[in-house]
Amino acid sequence: MLEGIGVFSGLSKPELAKLAGWTFELEVPAGEELTKEGRLAHEFFVIEDGAAEVRQDGERIAELGAGDFFGEIGLLETERRTATVTATTDLRVIVMSAQEFRRMEQELPAVADRVRSAIRARLDSRPLSW
Repeated sequence: MLEGIGVFSGLSKPELAKLAGWTFELEVPAGEELTKEGRLAHEFFVIEDGAAEVRQDGERIAELGAGDFFGEIGLLETERRTATVTATTDLRVIVMSAQEFRRMEQELPAVADRVRSAIRARLDSRPLSW
């Protein structure tokens, strides 16, 4: 399931197997909040199937779909969620805890570099980061 997701593309089978051991899959019903702006960040999410919206200060700032990820800014930059993410359809997400995310940074630095590049792009594209 991880192979087809952009941020994980190009990883070898052993690297994908290692990554799979650090994640779990979660089904989320439409309408459920996955993150809440201002709360402590504990997970990183990758959308496998479905859609979600991102709101900051109550304003809708983005729509996410399959292959998109979120939660990394809170884990790497701020310790707190910078936006609220709500499932707009039933979702299937891949979840990685903060502890496993840090492990991934150490053992799979290429993936961590891709995530950090995405953070820079997001922070540069918005006056308020999410």
